[in-house]
Amino acid sequence: MGGLVASKYASASFFRTNAMLPAGLQLFTLFNSIDKDVPGTLKQIAAIGYKEIESAFSMKGGFYGMKPKEFAALVKESGLSWQSHHVLGAPFKMPPGGIKMPGADTTKKFNPPPMKNLKENYQQLVDEVAEGGVHYLVCASIPLGTADEIKEAVVILNKTGEACKKAGITLCYHNHIHEFENVEGQIPYHVLLSQTNPDILKMELDLGWASNAGIDPVDLFSKHPGRFPLWHVKDMDKSSKQPTEVGNGYIDFKRIFAHADTAGMKHFFVEQDGAPKPMENIATSFNNLVKILG
Repeated sequence: MGGLVASKYASASFFRTNAMLPAGLQLFTLFNSIDKDVPGTLKQIAAIGYKEIESAFSMKGGFYGMKPKEFAALVKESGLSWQSHHVLGAPFKMPPGGIKMPGADTTKKFNPPPMKNLKENYQQLVDEVAEGGVHYLVCASIPLGTADEIKEAVVILNKTGEACKKAGITLCYHNHIHEFENVEGQIPYHVLLSQTNPDILKMELDLGWASNAGIDPVDLFSKHPGRFPLWHVKDMDKSSKQPTEVGNGYIDFKRIFAHADTAGMKHFFVEQDGAPKPMENIATSFNNLVKILG
């Protein structure tokens, strides 16, 4: 408990001295535990010092087993602000026998419930996010393995972006590593930036995966100013190149945050895929971020 109290004081000092936006958390970090106690998990997140959340896939379906307005009310009651939601861009191709999610403590595979996607359900997803009062809808991933898939992704994102704009929402695209790899002579990320309308498609830059791909976030910001309203603040272990707590990896967040205005950053979300001890890990990330930016 003492650590949580210390975090609250650190939080107040952090936001006062750095004039930064509130720290957010991507709930996928807690994928293997949040469904067991959604209200309790949200309260613990707030106690650490986080102020905003970005929701993602839940094994309960919907928004952690709830309707948009119901989940929005719970988030507000927990002292948090719901800013963004992740969805798939196209149907997920289930491998034989199911999947094993990051951080699972077993090798057992399972089949998740059906997931809506932008290719087949874009209007429904936009409407649900709007109903919850969320400001950003994020395409978490979309097939980009062939030239045809890249072409289709552009169509899907432009169409969804127009629907989002009508609903008063901003559509963003979230990257992993493969967006920066050569596909039939094209770099998918560059295609998405150049062939989508910057007024209807923004980017949520995952600082960790982009850095692992050899991309300098600051360079991207300077080439496409104002296009990156959302960030995933994800650190990477120097040797394994896998996610670790913010401040325990190799990424220079102080340098990147110094260019937040150029990026057009409005919100950032700490994320650690497969966090082994989620609550301890996100507390460490929060407190380290306070030190880094202080």
